[in-house]
Amino acid sequence: MRIDIITVIPELLESPLRHSILGRAQAKGLAELHVHNLRDYSTNRWRRVDDYPFGGEAGMILQVEPIDRAISELTSQRAYDEIIYTSPDGETFDQGIANELSLKGNIIILCGHYKGIDHRIREHLITREISVGDYVLTGGELPAAIIADAVVRLLPGVIGDAESALSDTFQDDLLAPPIYTRPAEYKGWKVPEVLLSGHAARIESWKMEQALERTRRLRPDLLDKGDSRR
Repeated sequence: MRIDIITVIPELLESPLRHSILGRAQAKGLAELHVHNLRDYSTNRWRRVDDYPFGGEAGMILQVEPIDRAISELTSQRAYDEIIYTSPDGETFDQGIANELSLKGNIIILCGHYKGIDHRIREHLITREISVGDYVLTGGELPAAIIADAVVRLLPGVIGDAESALSDTFQDDLLAPPIYTRPAEYKGWKVPEVLLSGHAARIESWKMEQALERTRRLRPDLLDKGDSRR
């Protein structure tokens, strides 16, 4: 998989894309993550990529031409399955979307900034708009890093134990059950006996009961969501 991220502040993405699971995925050759500075596609000597909006609204807007030039250069080199714009009014990112994107080959993520981008880009070049929540951030760099992390970790071979990703919270519209490790008792706080029993069927039954209980208590909306898909 290859993910190209277009941004006006590439420095914000250097650390999250180069370390931990994302860093190992790239070292193994399982994913390519490339960050492109939008200012490199500016046509003026000041490398300016923003301007005031028509109509007198406050704030600055990323211009259509440098974005078009950046996307056009990338798409001239290879085909892309999605050209994503990180926007607070896009579809809310969830595990289902991460699963779907992990099956793609090449993806472009355009990071918004300032007041946003010229709407003509959204009309003519963007194939999908994704939000990470109902709040506004300074720019789309952090959402782009979130999307990349959630997607790349699902690629075969990225996580040593493939079952680990499949049992993550949200994979089956349920929160994950409680997890424990050694020691079995600490300060009188004990690990549930069933997890120490070695009885696989009982353990799986307990995990499902706990997942359902936690979901009902903490995120009942997920149960409604799961029912609507069945």
